Amino acid sequence: MPRELDKSIDEAVADLGRDIGEYIRQQRNTAKISLRQLAKLAGVSNPYLSQIERGLRKPSAEILQQIAKGLRISAEALYVEAGILEQREGGALADAIVAAPDLTERQKQVLLDVYESFRRENAATGAGDRATAKRGSTAKPQSTAERDSTANQTEPEE
Repeated sequence: MPRELDKSIDEAVADLGRDIGEYIRQQRNTAKISLRQLAKLAGVSNPYLSQIERGLRKPSAEILQQIAKGLRISAEALYVEAGILEQREGGALADAIVAAPDLTERQKQVLLDVYESFRRENAATGAGDRATAKRGSTAKPQSTAERDSTANQTEPEE
C-alpha cells in the first residue's frame, strides 16, 4: 500500500509541474515573448525553460521568481499556480492588484495590506451592515451633483 501512496504523490507532483509549465507558456505567449527571450530575461537556459513548460521539470521558488520577473507578472501568481502558496483571499480586487503590470511588487503588497485591513475592520465591526441600515434599505445614495441641484432649486412663486 505505501507504494500506491508514493505513486499517487508522484503523479500529483507531475501534474503540478505540467500545470505551472502550461501557465508559464500561456503567460509568455500573452506577453508575446519567445522562449529564448524569456530564458534570457529569467537567467535560465533555453532547454531548462522548455522542460519546465512541457512539465518535465518542476522549478524551484527562486526560478519561478526569476521567470515572473522576466514575464513582468507577480511571483505570487506563479507560486499559487505551482502549489507553493494558497490562493489569496480578497477575490477579484486582490487578483487585479497582483496582476497589475504597472505596479511594483512593493506597491502591490502595500495595496493588498490596506485592502485586507479594511476587510478585517469591516468584518469585525459589521460596518457594511450599519452603513446600509443608516441610509435605509430602500434609500438610494444621493450624489454630490444631485444634492447641489436640489439645494439650488427655489420654490416657485405664487
